[in-house]
Amino acid sequence: MSVAPSTPKVLRGAIVGIDAFNPLASVIVFQYNPDTLSRTLTPSVGTGSQQMNRSQPLRLRGAPAEQITANIEIDATDQLETGDAVATRVGIYPQLSALEMLVYPKSAAVLQNTALLARGTAQVIAPEAPLTLFVWGVRRILPVRLTAFTIAEETYDVALNPIRAKVTLAMRVLSYNDLPQSNPGYSLFVAHQVVKEAMASTASVNDISAVATGGVRQT
Repeated sequence: MSVAPSTPKVLRGAIVGIDAFNPLASVIVFQYNPDTLSRTLTPSVGTGSQQMNRSQPLRLRGAPAEQITANIEIDATDQLETGDAVATRVGIYPQLSALEMLVYPKSAAVLQNTALLARGTAQVIAPEAPLTLFVWGVRRILPVRLTAFTIAEETYDVALNPIRAKVTLAMRVLSYNDLPQSNPGYSLFVAHQVVKEAMASTASVNDISAVATGGVRQT
């Protein structure tokens, strides 16, 4: 009797917010990986005046501006069938809240700023969002800023807790154009570009080999 080969373990994508004050609330592992990922790259070109642009038409100002859109599903059905205590009590509310908190300022910072304003402080510094990483395999760990996301809650339990939802995430990749060198996201993006350059070289070597050996079919 033959034994079927074991199914390889599939890595899961994730959104990670690096927040030293509340690290447990900033890790969202995708329950189901999106079937598709939409990416739009806009080259960063131009150096100033129109005359200069004409004299240096191929000059790049930096990394392209990249937008990523992903559709993810969150479903508590399996957890409810196994009697998971959290899913039974609050459904997928914690997972949705973890995503939403990536674009909320911390309540402690809001209250502190409110108190400063009440005491007559002329200038209050807006709180920073945590450094957010989009993790899509070992070769794509990108600093991003969530620009928008849409939550479609589809099913509820008897207490009106959501138990199934579809979430559309819109993210802008933060490159070395956007981040100071002291920010960890700067080094992460540079590493991402180095990996991309290596992948591009691999593809070119394979294509050149195919052309040299006649492996490219002419139409």
